[in-house]
Amino acid sequence: MTRRHKLTLARILIAFALFIAAELIPLPGIWKLCAFLVPYFLVGWDVLWRSLQNIAHGQVFDENFLMSVATIGAMCTGEYAEGVAVMLFYQVGELFQSVAVGKSRKSIAALMDIRPEYANVLRDGESVEVDPEDVAVGEIIVLKPGERIPLDCVVTEGSGSVNTAAITGESVPRDVTVGDALVSGTINMNAVLRAQVTNIYADSTVARVLDLVENSSERKARTENFITRFARVYTPAVVFAALALALIPPLALGQPWATWIHRALVFLVVSCPCALVISVPLSFFGGIGGASRRGVLVKGSNYLETLSKAAAVVFDKTGTLTKGEFHVSAVHPVGMSGEELLALAAKAEKYSTHPVARAIAAAAPAETEENPADTVEELAGLGVRANIGGRRVLAGNSRLMEAEHIAAQGGEGDGTVVHVAVDGTYAGFVVITDQVKEDAAPTIARLHRMGVKAVMLTGDRRVSAQAVARELQMDEVLSDLMPQDKVSALESLMEKTGGAVAFVGDGINDAPVLTRADVGLAMGAMGSDAAIEAADMVLMDDRPSRVAEAIAISKRTMRIVYQNIVFALAVKLTILVLGAAGYANMWLAVFADVGVAMIAILNALRAMKVDGVGQ
Repeated sequence: MTRRHKLTLARILIAFALFIAAELIPLPGIWKLCAFLVPYFLVGWDVLWRSLQNIAHGQVFDENFLMSVATIGAMCTGEYAEGVAVMLFYQVGELFQSVAVGKSRKSIAALMDIRPEYANVLRDGESVEVDPEDVAVGEIIVLKPGERIPLDCVVTEGSGSVNTAAITGESVPRDVTVGDALVSGTINMNAVLRAQVTNIYADSTVARVLDLVENSSERKARTENFITRFARVYTPAVVFAALALALIPPLALGQPWATWIHRALVFLVVSCPCALVISVPLSFFGGIGGASRRGVLVKGSNYLETLSKAAAVVFDKTGTLTKGEFHVSAVHPVGMSGEELLALAAKAEKYSTHPVARAIAAAAPAETEENPADTVEELAGLGVRANIGGRRVLAGNSRLMEAEHIAAQGGEGDGTVVHVAVDGTYAGFVVITDQVKEDAAPTIARLHRMGVKAVMLTGDRRVSAQAVARELQMDEVLSDLMPQDKVSALESLMEKTGGAVAFVGDGINDAPVLTRADVGLAMGAMGSDAAIEAADMVLMDDRPSRVAEAIAISKRTMRIVYQNIVFALAVKLTILVLGAAGYANMWLAVFADVGVAMIAILNALRAMKVDGVGQ
């Protein structure tokens, strides 16, 4: 509890003691009023002051105005005890709300407390402690056991374990050695490491993650915006209804003024929309914080709400459902040796960063480095065209062979096939295979149990795509897609799907599809600029199960939001009717306001608890 909270609590306790004294001590007439005015102004002066300030700025109808009118009206009608009690309990509710919100913010801040304070940089042979923002790309930093890794880097010396829980949500430490990439914000566990910086602090993973979380509240969910608009209309409507309740029966029916003014004041107290205005945003805030604990970064509550309505999840294949760790499983040469075919393919693919190209390069003979390609041209969605020692070499898929009017031979199998042609003549094909991730099948099964359809979009050929789809029991698979075809295929799925459609990809090659989907989720995006920019949610490791967890968290968050809305409105409407009919007094009105707000806020805080949600 902060110092401000402690002062507020002390003020409430002193006012409560004075309230009890005023109630118990018998005092005549005006002295009784004065005795109650002391605790009233002690506990409620700030509410009255904010109400006056808001009126001066043209913002009349808010909870401060409602509490001021209701309590002043109670005092004026001789209900001194009720007037003070309403203000007391209102302030108790405000204090509870402030403490609850503060705790949820602190919990999220603790979860995201990954900002490094310093970096140990090697300069002139010595380790110097500097601000991470002052470290340049290429400099060597020293990482000591127990320290937070300050910048994205690559290990150059040493081996050990790294705790990535703050970024990925993964509790099991990851072993690292020379050549492995390290992500800022994670913790070096047990060894002294030296690493070369790959990104300046402003472009590092930790800086981007913090920026993403800090700005997540800017994109509000439709439900959140509705509650805000509802409160703007609801509050003045209730004020005028209370005014009508106070005036019409006495003027039109000759009823006693005191009775109907009291009912109108009860009406005002009940109508305060605090329970909704606070608990709904707090529920979304808790859901976003809880998702962060599981390594799922959400850019706004609107995406959390949309994901809860997902009717289909569309997956990219390579690197999303499969490991993306390709290796050459077969070589089928035509008119040359297998070594020569591999060498030509490797030289043509040498400058490509595609996983298939790297697999071919890894399997090629050592002499591949000799006589490299003179020119290489990337052909989007097809392959490459290269000039190698005066020979025109093509390496790519069957569509490339068709475009060049070359008859491809064979190429059947469960892997990815790279066809090779030399000077217009077919030279054979190379089969590259990939492995399905261990938790891909359980993830698809869990989506099915949720009633969510699982679809795969891939540029891979039909045979290998269907082999993976059969293994995972996907509902639908679309293969042989050019990059631009993926967007069209996604739009077609969105048209025929009843609910929202989410797309899961690597965030780099699939940036257009991530942007087009109702919700784009970038997987395994540690350090990926394109992923964080293009996606609506960022999954900080490469486990498909995070997708199911994100959906489960979003659905749970929305259940809590709807519970709060239904509960608050049901209680308030019931007591509003009872108050108008004369069956509810000011004490019941206090419960309908403060009590309901407390219960709704406690329920909202459950959104922070996500342990077990993803199981």
